[in-house]
Amino acid sequence: MEPHGPGCPGSVLFGCELTASTKSYTFQVDKEDDSDHILALSVVCLRDGAKDECNVVEIVGRNHKNQEITVPVANLKLSCQPLLSLDNFKLQPPVTFRLAAGSGPVHLAGWHQIVHRDDASFEEDDDLSEDEEEELPPIMPAKK
Repeated sequence: MEPHGPGCPGSVLFGCELTASTKSYTFQVDKEDDSDHILALSVVCLRDGAKDECNVVEIVGRNHKNQEITVPVANLKLSCQPLLSLDNFKLQPPVTFRLAAGSGPVHLAGWHQIVHRDDASFEEDDDLSEDEEEELPPIMPAKK
């Protein structure tokens, strides 16, 4: 998939906040939706009002065997690391973000990309045969 951002068709801004009173957020899509969905996380950061304590954010998702797994992705502390760039870390829904330690507020931001299967072309073009491929000019010897 292409990089996510405001110029990408089918990409919408995503954001959620984890706090002492709202310790988790689940990102999911309608099971009847036949589109492919990718959530690309860009940044996890502490917000105004955060205490100088360790705030551990973990992701609860599924592995290739469809077993639930929990992975810590950020350990933020106001005095030493208030922000972490995740460089469009890609996840497939459903996925839950959980504040495992600390009281936040912690903000997660990224892009939700939606690829409609009717629009996506996953099949290769079989119309081109080897004879129709563009020929490269021959390599000429260097002049001395």
